[in-house]
Amino acid sequence: MAGTTQAPAAGDTFDAGAGGLLRQPKAVWATAGASVVAFMGIGLVDPILPSIAQGLDATPSQVSLLFTSYFLITAVAMLVTGFVSSRIGGRKTLLLGLALVVVFAGLAGTSGSVGELVGFRAGWGLGNALFVSTALAVIVGAAAGGSAAAILLYESALGLGMACGPLLGALLGDASWRYPFFGTAFLMAIGFLCITAFLREQPRPARRTSLLDPLRALGHGGLASAAASAFFYNYTFFTVLAFTPFVLDMTPYKSGAVFFCWGVLLAVFSVIVAPRMQARFGSLTVLGGSLVLLAADVLVLGYGDHATAIACTVLSGAFIGVNNTVYTELALGVSDAPRPVASAGYNFVRWFAAAAAPYFAPKIEEWTNPRVPFAVAAVTALLGAAVVVVRRRALTHEAEELEPVHAAEDGVTVFAD
Repeated sequence: MAGTTQAPAAGDTFDAGAGGLLRQPKAVWATAGASVVAFMGIGLVDPILPSIAQGLDATPSQVSLLFTSYFLITAVAMLVTGFVSSRIGGRKTLLLGLALVVVFAGLAGTSGSVGELVGFRAGWGLGNALFVSTALAVIVGAAAGGSAAAILLYESALGLGMACGPLLGALLGDASWRYPFFGTAFLMAIGFLCITAFLREQPRPARRTSLLDPLRALGHGGLASAAASAFFYNYTFFTVLAFTPFVLDMTPYKSGAVFFCWGVLLAVFSVIVAPRMQARFGSLTVLGGSLVLLAADVLVLGYGDHATAIACTVLSGAFIGVNNTVYTELALGVSDAPRPVASAGYNFVRWFAAAAAPYFAPKIEEWTNPRVPFAVAAVTALLGAAVVVVRRRALTHEAEELEPVHAAEDGVTVFAD
């Protein structure tokens, strides 16, 4: 899930040496460390979904609501995070988000029913949205070595979190499905203390963000097209993330290993491979091709044997990593709206698909068979590619074959992938 940052200014370089990535203030490391844990929380439940279903005597469709409630709240929070952070400041927004995660992740571990767990997961989603949507602006504002070093540090935290989340879920979940939730609460509490101790409040943006600004931004045809395409893509993405663990039907350790490899590919292709492909072939060509390949991959995943399903699950991380990066940059460059506002509107639309897929995929399986949800996911990926082709002119309104762009400006960060 590619983060969004500000394009490096002239003269910035990705220096990981003395003045760059490694020599950062304690406030930056505290925020980056908490960001790793925050991103871990997205895939944490993947390896333990079957264990949760067994422990709470719930069906796959009921347990998948853990994702639905989480991302439904995240979608709505896109209209709120900029509003909040532009009024109370980045530090207070971070601490508020962390406090909510600590409370609701801990409560999730005490759940006595799947309904309670789904509700607590929704509160967790709100806290995570507030935190992640603000963390990057704080890192960029406090980092040494220019914005490029901050970007690299944040992207590395994102990739590490997405890769390690399933692994931590497997390690703790092997003893009890409750332990990953308690573990997350504990780690985020440490993050809360570190940010309290090391991070000073940063200047607030000159202009406050209103609740309706992201919706107004969607009136731009290019941004609306990017959001519509990403909506279809996200349905495919979260079919893989939320439904595949039930199909693989593996122990938490094995499932965690599969999704760890998936996360590593996602991180590598998002941070390293996608920018190089964009520079050579152009953003829209890369995006369209990657969506078609993702459609083929999930179709084979659904209709192949068990070993093939494992291989295709891991491979999907590469296509997802590329797509996440290109979509984010496309949304931020296609309209003349301020980048935080444009990204909030874009994410408001696409996260609804992340909420829908975990609910509908198990339902479709109940109505048909385990293969059909992946056929549907393949179709939605192709629909995303079709929007890119049909709306190509609108999507290149201001960014003909975009160069990689990362956004966080005016002190307000956006929560993208």
